Amino acid sequence: MDVDLPTGRSEEFAGRTILLGVTGGIAAYKSAALASAWTQRGAVVRVLMTRAASKFVTPLTFQSVTRQPVAADIWRAEEAGGYRPEHIDAGDSADLFLVAPATADFLARAAHGFADDIVCLTLLAHQGPVAFAPAMNDKMWAHPAVQANVDVHRQRGVHVIEPGEGHLACGSVGPGRLAELSEIDRQVTAILTSA
Repeated sequence: MDVDLPTGRSEEFAGRTILLGVTGGIAAYKSAALASAWTQRGAVVRVLMTRAASKFVTPLTFQSVTRQPVAADIWRAEEAGGYRPEHIDAGDSADLFLVAPATADFLARAAHGFADDIVCLTLLAHQGPVAFAPAMNDKMWAHPAVQANVDVHRQRGVHVIEPGEGHLACGSVGPGRLAELSEIDRQVTAILTSA
């Protein structure tokens, strides 16, 4: 895994809020390295996880590297002292919403405006820049339905960070693996710089 990411405080990240949506693919564990590096560079990284993502990596992992609570449920109990729905608060406060990995299921659900998990729900409430880093089996990535959903997102202005090619968890070799973390970092930096 490519984890040689810059970690010193940087102008591009200092004071920025990044929403990091994590969906249920094996590449979910790689997102913790992104969250850690961006936190060290001065960003507030707020992680949102689908239930399926929590099967691959726990919310505690992200909470530990970001020092922020992790949203994994749209029905969580609110803290005393007032009520502001998590998805509205997170959506309003973020400079960028990145979903990495973005599974085929997530891409389809987001293309059609589903709002039954914290990642999709918050996506609907976020008005700023959005980026998706897809990751899945090579046959799934090539499927016309997945490509149609990706096209929908591109037409809506979503930055799609193309998956890489190589050995996949299922044993196949081809396109579909999560882009190298350095490439995701490079594109996120460019989006934050231009925002």
